[in-house]
Amino acid sequence: MNITINASFLPHTDAEASVAFYRDVLGFEVRKDVGYEQMRWVTVGPVGQPDTAIVLTPPCTRI
Repeated sequence: MNITINASFLPHTDAEASVAFYRDVLGFEVRKDVGYEQMRWVTVGPVGQPDTAIVLTPPCTRI
């Protein structure tokens, strides 16, 4: 059995800092950048690996 992870979801408190880290430090590409009101979801992933992604999500405010 092959198990693969296509996307991981990670909460962020600062979208710009998170994007800068993944893009500028790790060399990932920004694939999607979606905003709604005060929130922002950004999908990043390694160049040349379109089936692997990290989705940077706003933190959950509900308990």
